[in-house]
Amino acid sequence: MPFAKCSPDSVEAFRIAPDSTNYFAILFDKTAGDYASIAVVEIFEPGGATPPNTHTDADEMFFVLSGTGRAWCDGQSCELKAGDALLVKPGSEHVLENTGTNKLYTLTVMTPDEDFGKLIRSGVPVKLDAEDLAVLCGGSQ
Repeated sequence: MPFAKCSPDSVEAFRIAPDSTNYFAILFDKTAGDYASIAVVEIFEPGGATPPNTHTDADEMFFVLSGTGRAWCDGQSCELKAGDALLVKPGSEHVLENTGTNKLYTLTVMTPDEDFGKLIRSGVPVKLDAEDLAVLCGGSQ
């Protein structure tokens, strides 16, 4: 099949580690269809953040669907809100954090995958709650 379709009832979600303050609802990855990229909705709990990380060859794009946050990249920071997009180049150390009182949701796409999907899927399964599903389904919170 030359394309893939994802729907909220088929989405799998994982925390990379039990104590992670963010988790990932996988839309497309190598496991779901042998794609070179990965697309997830990344969900940050209030106060949650990614650990500092870099990618060797991948561009990573974050598009804020809902909530507010801050991005740190190579020592610089910027505020993020719904509708903002951020593109991180390979080799740039970066952190995203939720600075709001509600969850922060980003559409996160990494090209190429660099086994990010494999890392996510090796984590702890998460059951998406009603708020998560509302964002995935395009509803309001």
